[in-house]
Amino acid sequence: MSTPMFTSPEETSTPLLAVDTGGTFTDLVLLVDGTIRTLKVPSTPHDPSQAVLDGIREILGESQEFALLHGSTVATNALLERRGARVVLVTNEGFEDVIEIGRQDRPQLYALVGHRLPPLVDRDDRIGIPGRLGPQGEELSPLDSNRLAELADNIRERGAESVTVSLLHSYANPAHERAVAKAIVEGLGEPGLPVSVSSEIVPEFREYERTSTTVLNAYVAPIMDRYLGRLAEEAGAIRVSIMGSNGGALPIERARREPVHTVLSGPAGGVVGALTWARRSGFESVLSFDMGGTSTDVSLCPGRPLRTREFSIGGQPAAIPVIDIHTVGAGGGSIARVDAGGALRVGPRSAGAQPGPICYGNGGTNVTVTDAHVWLGRLPADAFLGGARTLDRDAIEPPLRSIAEALSMSLEEAAEGVLAVADTAMERALRVISVERGYDPVDFAVVAFGGAGALHVAELTHRLGARTALIPPDPGLLSAYGMLASPVTQEVSRTVLLHDGMDDIEAELADGLDKLETGARESMVDEGVAPETLTVERWIDARYHGQSFELAVPADGWVEAFHTAHHERYGYRRDEAPIEAVTLRVIASAPPSDLGATQLDSKSGTVEARPVTVVYDGVPHEAMSIWRSDLGPGVTLPGPLVVQEYSGTAWVPPGWTLTVDAWGTLRLTAD
Repeated sequence: MSTPMFTSPEETSTPLLAVDTGGTFTDLVLLVDGTIRTLKVPSTPHDPSQAVLDGIREILGESQEFALLHGSTVATNALLERRGARVVLVTNEGFEDVIEIGRQDRPQLYALVGHRLPPLVDRDDRIGIPGRLGPQGEELSPLDSNRLAELADNIRERGAESVTVSLLHSYANPAHERAVAKAIVEGLGEPGLPVSVSSEIVPEFREYERTSTTVLNAYVAPIMDRYLGRLAEEAGAIRVSIMGSNGGALPIERARREPVHTVLSGPAGGVVGALTWARRSGFESVLSFDMGGTSTDVSLCPGRPLRTREFSIGGQPAAIPVIDIHTVGAGGGSIARVDAGGALRVGPRSAGAQPGPICYGNGGTNVTVTDAHVWLGRLPADAFLGGARTLDRDAIEPPLRSIAEALSMSLEEAAEGVLAVADTAMERALRVISVERGYDPVDFAVVAFGGAGALHVAELTHRLGARTALIPPDPGLLSAYGMLASPVTQEVSRTVLLHDGMDDIEAELADGLDKLETGARESMVDEGVAPETLTVERWIDARYHGQSFELAVPADGWVEAFHTAHHERYGYRRDEAPIEAVTLRVIASAPPSDLGATQLDSKSGTVEARPVTVVYDGVPHEAMSIWRSDLGPGVTLPGPLVVQEYSGTAWVPPGWTLTVDAWGTLRLTAD
């Protein structure tokens, strides 16, 4: 366990524990009696809940009341690995193939024969029923009562584990979907199957995206229900919340009912945590750089986390609000290899938690990014996890030599080559979210976290042309810390399709927003949120008449706000053109627990350091290895430096300077 590096001036009445499950480690951050304690335990891929339960017992010790906030990758992995439930889709007769037709886009633009992943529901598991609503919610033909009575038997015969109901225009009138869902639930009896209804999951137009999102929810519902049910039963917490993909926390009941909102659960916490610490250090615009054991997640925050609804996972669109995060398969556990053409490749395959990198001594045989750092001396073998564990450097040599000989390189050149290839993949990801979207990285600070982020951030900051890199306290646990800093939120929406030339449009919009706000407030209060703590944002997705996609703008003054937003995004505005209000959105939020971080106490005396040899740019350098806990505010040290702490190690190359600010954040700047 690490020494606390940030504290709260006020004691919390109930300990609050945040847990982030990663591919290699499961991270725990406990806020109790005004202080924060941390712990990392190996993940258990065969049963992710086991690592969570083991970590809870270790960090809490004797039994005590606590509240649990969890960032889960269970839904994400189930979708990526395609090991979810068998889903039966009930839809309108004649529209059974909507999820297969999609948008007819080509995943491989120049391939003579394109290939795409098959839909999550087999053709034989799609049931079409008579009955139709029009685009205004009017009934064009009624549901067939005889077909409704047969639905349960048809679903049972197919061996379904979960059910999706998605009918045309249910966003305008959910009556048909509710009738179908009721017939299924009553017909199946108890215990029934989870039934995901599109008008409840995403009551918006675009039938393909709405159907796909609801299918995704049904696909992971049984797995998440079992997983979260076990946590709720065995963790011993008085309250369990789940980190949502939009950067807010969800009550566990809603997460079990709508697990699709957890598909970016862990990475979202990291973005919130990165921005929280950057603001304390005086930076509002940041590029978050989260390098863990399996992958790297990056996100651009120009003063706030950016959200998007144009999101897909495993080739399936998900029309849910998520923090805009770009992921690449480069992490500390990414495996290096020489391909058939003689080129060095790194990732996306990872050594994971078992066996892990070679240096962990758990039977790993493939050279990883972590092994390269250990071989080059940037990750001292005797100080892993705060000195609690020793890494096996000697075991790296034989597999690394095989790579070096295949490339006609020295061992050190091969190790630096592994890092350079990984850096290139991560640089590309950072440019996708910044340069390719019209943002200049020079205007942003790069915030590094995750277990391996601080080892790479100086090189990536240099490549991007940014000026400053920030490394918050306990960077390897920042995603879990970000969960503590996240508000409790609920976003509700409804498609309206109104244009600004219609009579009484403002009254209709206000009435629609009022109803959404009332529903969101009531739902949050029912989930235990104090009504006086709630704040509400009201948004409208708008577009020029004839356009295919929308921009989200604040509801107050939405017409001018849309013109302005369109000009900023596309470089022009059409003041004479009619504007459509497509979808209304309301976001209700309750503030997170008061973490009350305090500035560091000043330290006197010299910083204790020991010399270590580090290879950089092909040359051995004598660097200083120091413990982060020995650094006080205002300390300035030149590179090369290795800064060690419990949850991660930072590498400061020659030509860079490290400065410690008042909050304990490390600032890296090039000389």
